[in-house]
Amino acid sequence: MRIVIPGGSGQVGRMLARHFHAHGHIVTVLSRNPAPAPWRVRAWDGVTPGDWVADLERSDVCVNLAGRSVNCRYTTRNRLDIYESRILSTRLLNQVVSSLAEPPRLWINASTATIYRHALDRAMTEADGELGGNEPGAPDTWNFSIQVAKGWEEAFFSTPTPLTRKIAIRSALTLSPDRGGVFDTLLGLVRHGVGGRHGSGTQFVSWIHEADFVRAIEFLIAREELSGVVNVSSPEPLPNSDFLRALREAWGARLALPNPQWLIEAGAFLMRTESELILKSRRVLPGRLLAAGFPFAFPEWPTAARDLVARSRRNSG
Repeated sequence: MRIVIPGGSGQVGRMLARHFHAHGHIVTVLSRNPAPAPWRVRAWDGVTPGDWVADLERSDVCVNLAGRSVNCRYTTRNRLDIYESRILSTRLLNQVVSSLAEPPRLWINASTATIYRHALDRAMTEADGELGGNEPGAPDTWNFSIQVAKGWEEAFFSTPTPLTRKIAIRSALTLSPDRGGVFDTLLGLVRHGVGGRHGSGTQFVSWIHEADFVRAIEFLIAREELSGVVNVSSPEPLPNSDFLRALREAWGARLALPNPQWLIEAGAFLMRTESELILKSRRVLPGRLLAAGFPFAFPEWPTAARDLVARSRRNSG
């Protein structure tokens, strides 16, 4: 297949590019900061058409992951960059895809599981999930993230593309042993003895192992009857305290100092990031994937944690 990945220079993009390239597919990554890679990398600014348009013509799949990292403080400037980098690039791709004589047969666009409300009471599926926004007592940063997610999906589905099937993937935390990723950060806390619960520890963690994420993308490519919104997460979200306990057990750690909310907020400020990733309860189920018969290789966190820890040890050794 010919696969084009706008915004494919981040962790998830590299994960997909590496997998598809290794399996003999022709991969082109569109990046604002092109760097040498085993696959083709084209420059784009996410705002205007360029030479990369030719790569989309007669391609099989476009997987758009473009968007400024949310690992920052939500200042006015950063909020604008986060929002516009997603909305403008998605609108641009709609403009280009709808103009092509032979556009990609499938366009998968990134979204996020944070679009759902702070869910402690029940799980959220595509069919009955409640979108968040302006929840009483919710921090302004949480509502901002939800507004971005809603605007992103609206920009994606706003333009009809009769020749191109569209899927927005509401992804949970995608975990791999790659350096600098979410799992690497969490494991670092465990290694340093501060891998205890975050805040109350009752907030749910929705996650997906990188192997299942990649396999889910392949599954969506193959299943031509699937379109619209799809949750991409494991079928077993679990409370933060249980999530971290399983990670500690996988690493073999005994010391586990808890992290009260005030400490998390202070740490996020010092690290120039936000605490939402840790404190918001994301309780998401992959309803449509399960209904379509997708077989998870790592449906439960303890098994996934052991695999990721073992691979992390090998990478560092």
